[in-house]
Amino acid sequence: MLQNLDFKKVNGLMPCIVQDDATQKVLMLGYMNEAALEKTQTEGKVTFFSRTKNRLWTKGETSGNFLNVKSIKADCDNDTLLIKVNPVGVVCHTGADTCFEETNEGDSFLFDLEKVIQDRKDNPSEGSYTSSLFQKGINKIAQKVGEEAVEIVIEAKDENDDLFLGEAADLMYHYLVLLAAKNKSLDDVIDVLKERHA
Repeated sequence: MLQNLDFKKVNGLMPCIVQDDATQKVLMLGYMNEAALEKTQTEGKVTFFSRTKNRLWTKGETSGNFLNVKSIKADCDNDTLLIKVNPVGVVCHTGADTCFEETNEGDSFLFDLEKVIQDRKDNPSEGSYTSSLFQKGINKIAQKVGEEAVEIVIEAKDENDDLFLGEAADLMYHYLVLLAAKNKSLDDVIDVLKERHA
């Protein structure tokens, strides 16, 4: 329980292990004082207390590579935090995926694709089909999902597996774009499915 955290035990700065919620990779270690924790909980983006800057520092405030909070847990001694996040972009200031020089790859290609789609939304790229969809707006994106849904239904009635799987891939891709356009994620959908399954 976060209300039992012992900041005095760690001289006001609690170590925080940051882990990718999707891939389970450890991304970095930072420190929080009580104000940083409160800001993190309020805004949903990880904020640390920077020992070098001697102030609160929201990860991504300059780069845009925010760490969107999924959950915060204390360890058994209430003196360390585990923060699970959905990272936007790379985490390390060196340009690496993690601060431990590891590639942040998950078990699911869909989560990796979701990150690419989010990056195309946040950093539009000329000539990118994905970026062009975001520029056209939510109505066009929703229309594309509807078109792909109809096409997969049509292919499902035939016996051509290649065409069926092609349409399934098109539908999945456009569905991920729609989720990003609505500021939602696969994890949000999975959470709903878990609740229904319980």
